[in-house]
Amino acid sequence: MPASPLPAKLRVPLYDKLVRLQPLSQEDFEPLYQVAADPLIWEQHPNRDRYKKEVFQIFFQGALESGGAYLIMDQLSGEIAGSTRLYDFDPENNSICIGYTFIARKFWGQGHNPAAKRLLLDHIFDTVAEVHFHIGAENLRSQIAIGRVGARKIGEKHVAYYGEAPKLNFIYQITRKQWQQ
Repeated sequence: MPASPLPAKLRVPLYDKLVRLQPLSQEDFEPLYQVAADPLIWEQHPNRDRYKKEVFQIFFQGALESGGAYLIMDQLSGEIAGSTRLYDFDPENNSICIGYTFIARKFWGQGHNPAAKRLLLDHIFDTVAEVHFHIGAENLRSQIAIGRVGARKIGEKHVAYYGEAPKLNFIYQITRKQWQQ
């Protein structure tokens, strides 16, 4: 069963002291690609060649079509720090996924990824009861980061990214109740 469209109330700008999340638009391709063009960002991701423009174009198109993609902006400098997205909204199971996140190396270790996740989780737990994260089986950096947010591994599955071949991913989950504790 295909995912339901994201409710409009989930597609709003969000911000805190460190980051601003703004819905992605077609005009964001070139500046976001300038961030994504760093091969080291993708070295542990299932699709390691996303730094190539033609591969990133497919990723970006999937982001736009998801209806839930965001730019992650650094509040202090106004620079694009990366991107993330909401996807696979499932009203029947009261769940949604967060993923496809990448952060410019310049911002690694500065709290941008957990800040973006906190903003999204605080916002979407008014609408859903659980959130899933698909993380590449070899992406140790993201597995550690999502564990720090409080998500726990619940399974494994092959995920077919938009326009790309399926890759083994670990499924992590956090519930509203866990998040509120």
